[in-house]
Amino acid sequence: MDVSVVICANDSARWSQLQAALRSIERQNHPPAEVVVVIDHNPALLERALCGLDGAHVVENSEPQGLGGARNSGIAASAGEVVAFMDDDATASPAWLSHLVGHYSDPDVAGVGGRVQPVWTTTRPRWFPREFDWVVGCTYRGMPETAEEVRNPVGCNMSFRREVLNAVGRFRPGLTLRGPDAPRHRGDLPSTYSCDETELCIRLRQRWPWRKLVYAPDGIVFHQVPAERARLRYFLTRCCREGGSKAVISKLVSRRDGLSSERRYTREILPRGVRLGVADFVRRGDLHGLARAAAIVAGLAVTSVSYAAGRVSTSRMVNASR
Repeated sequence: MDVSVVICANDSARWSQLQAALRSIERQNHPPAEVVVVIDHNPALLERALCGLDGAHVVENSEPQGLGGARNSGIAASAGEVVAFMDDDATASPAWLSHLVGHYSDPDVAGVGGRVQPVWTTTRPRWFPREFDWVVGCTYRGMPETAEEVRNPVGCNMSFRREVLNAVGRFRPGLTLRGPDAPRHRGDLPSTYSCDETELCIRLRQRWPWRKLVYAPDGIVFHQVPAERARLRYFLTRCCREGGSKAVISKLVSRRDGLSSERRYTREILPRGVRLGVADFVRRGDLHGLARAAAIVAGLAVTSVSYAAGRVSTSRMVNASR
């Protein structure tokens, strides 16, 4: 099966990381048919990539700036039966593509994603709960340990059949949340809270309920986590944005489908994480266990408040556009 790998880039400071990402793709034991690098509205980086990236097809994002538009530009510039996406600050294990592609032998499988492991450029903060590794774009504690159907894969490590992407309408560029006073037309809900891959997967399953989206934990990508993302301020800011993005998704695809994964996460995974943190303190005197428990409570609280505020904002935006 032919696979096109799409890597989106917009930060010139990540040049060495982008090169490392491409080297990891060259070492795949299931070689891709092509690698497409999409430069997202950065003319200087585009010029450098056109001259300095051998073995990759470099294109410019022809859609609105942002990950959704860049991914769509990568789809348009590629030709593989399967389109796989990876970030420019990540590297893939040699068996990454083979583990993803293997699941496409089932014709009902529409997409496959793998595990995203954090690579901290500094020491991982001991207060940072693994249940919140999604904050840094990685697989979090509570996701399946074996291959299993999921609502959506992690954006840094996902793939889809091309025919499905074309039929469902691809990603919705600029799918984010703005304030209620900005001019709008109906159905346009853009801002700083990106949620395009989740929305696409929900839209896909609403159209074809029998199609499968599979999480394959053996298909591993390693995602760099810079020092600034190891800070409490970033943690809380990202939780706030996540709440806003969930509000956008719920408005677009219904609250039931938009929060289907989050219900189990908040009912089971987070309470278990709090208990583990408290137990670490009681049994071993680990003060960081209490800190992890507190971070879980704070993260959930910030996300919930942001979601509630986002629901109000999106309702006003839609009403104003009518």
